[in-house]
Amino acid sequence: MKLSKYLAAAVVGCSMVMTGVAAQAADAKPSIVLVHGGFVDGSGWEGVYNILKKDGYEVSIVQNPTASLADDVAFTRRVLEKQTGPVVLVGHSYGGAVITESGTAPNVKALVYITAFAPDAGESVQTLTSNPAPGAPVPPIVPPQDGYLGLDIAKFPASFAGDLPLQKAQFMANSQVPWGVNAYAGKITQPAWKSKPSWYLVVTEDHMIPVAAQRTMAKRANATMVETKGSHAIYVSNPKVVASVIEQAAKSVQTSAK
Repeated sequence: MKLSKYLAAAVVGCSMVMTGVAAQAADAKPSIVLVHGGFVDGSGWEGVYNILKKDGYEVSIVQNPTASLADDVAFTRRVLEKQTGPVVLVGHSYGGAVITESGTAPNVKALVYITAFAPDAGESVQTLTSNPAPGAPVPPIVPPQDGYLGLDIAKFPASFAGDLPLQKAQFMANSQVPWGVNAYAGKITQPAWKSKPSWYLVVTEDHMIPVAAQRTMAKRANATMVETKGSHAIYVSNPKVVASVIEQAAKSVQTSAK
């Protein structure tokens, strides 16, 4: 009799512990993985990173080399493999193509596009930009050299970072990272946005990706859209609004886990 009571109590205690563990897991915040775009490196995410960390999120930044889409996807997947729970995967500009291809990883629960490309299967950044609409801003990309693209240094501030102090924009222009032609032309095989919920921050004064193109890609991906004023460098100039969109996606992941 005493043994049966002991076993019953043990079962109840174990059940309570398991329930508590499950509840704690459901309440745990997803980790955030940030992917930068072309012509820049991961350091531009610093402001967004600081806000997310302050709000209790684990944050990783993919320092992808932007030499080819395949390499950048591989770099991103290695970071994803290190995460211990659900992930919100975020991409800016060309980084949107990277998260579209790498976001099929099973631990990725949401995608966030920050004025980013969201290609469909068989599309690349090159195909999405090959026929700009009349009057649309045209990025000042200079002819490739040794397989890499660059932006005209003199035109970089106005095109990429028009809402940053000129000195900061000029620094970004002079420290830009060459962007590989194989990254620019890399085609998507299986778009993650077809199977994962997405958010999209449309930036209305972006002179690199026309606002109409941003909205079209966001609608095609059935993304939750948020709009704000700002330049293509919105993740640097207004990290608060960018972090807010990311946290919307993260809270949605937490809610769905309960």
